[in-house]
Amino acid sequence: MTRIKRFGVSLEEDLLEAFDAFLDRRGYPNRSEAIRDLIREALRGEEAAHGPGPQVGALVFLYDHHRPGLLQKITRTFHDEAAHTTASLHVHVTHRLCLEVAILKGKAQTLRVLASRVRAMKGVLLGDLFLAPVKE
Repeated sequence: MTRIKRFGVSLEEDLLEAFDAFLDRRGYPNRSEAIRDLIREALRGEEAAHGPGPQVGALVFLYDHHRPGLLQKITRTFHDEAAHTTASLHVHVTHRLCLEVAILKGKAQTLRVLASRVRAMKGVLLGDLFLAPVKE
């Protein structure tokens, strides 16, 4: 079991109040657990952004499926990148809007380029890429 080390943190009063409100909204039992999660998230993000090893991730994007030719472009892009596309989930949000989750694998830079290509398509309203390093 890993030993716990204690350290002090100094914050402005308004920042601490905002942090405590964040804890309440997220259901954290205490500040320490929230700080541990935030540090883990920052370190994971740093490793995902700069790590040389394999990554897995999810590209989540919302698009207008009435946009002419967009669905074909999206499909072609993921078919062209089949080596990096593991699976996808398609959700009908409204009559016009669809949410897609594409599960990806590969080098971080390759996946970022793929995500940028999709997000740049006319009719894709928003998108976010979540990456995590693969540790074997």
